[in-house]
Amino acid sequence: MTAYDVGLLILRVVLGLTMAAHGYNKFFGKGGLKGTAGWFDSMGMKPGMFHARIAATTEMAAGLGLAVGLLTPIPAAGFVALMLVAAWTVHRPNGFFIVKEGWEYNLVLAVAAVAVATLGAGKLSLDYLLFSGTGLYDLLHGWWGLVIAAALGLAGGIGQLVIFYRPPAKQDA
Repeated sequence: MTAYDVGLLILRVVLGLTMAAHGYNKFFGKGGLKGTAGWFDSMGMKPGMFHARIAATTEMAAGLGLAVGLLTPIPAAGFVALMLVAAWTVHRPNGFFIVKEGWEYNLVLAVAAVAVATLGAGKLSLDYLLFSGTGLYDLLHGWWGLVIAAALGLAGGIGQLVIFYRPPAKQDA
């Protein structure tokens, strides 16, 4: 075990559990799934209940998958798709900085997840435990990890926006 592997473990666990907590909150936080569904409807992601379930489930699955380092580029792609949709639908009008509810945080989470997919989950991961020494392991990091995480994530996020996002009409002041 090296400091590199411990560093990747720390990064994966913090990123992953942070994302999983967001999913948990959508399911069980104040207002629960019904409140989350109403929020999705209000921002133009219809049907809201469908998107609330998809977002909460993806946040929990991607978060836990990244935390344990299982098929790492796939949960990283989930981060990219989730953060792209969140940045576009909620944070884009507010600019970049998080202090004004901008999309800075979304960018950092997505890029950090892609970086982990590129570097690989490290020796303290299920990827290493289950797949080291196999051809599949080579697809779970390096250029393949980067391409899978970024391309699949962008395709998922853009696809969801194109198919489902209908921005609410602007209210006259």
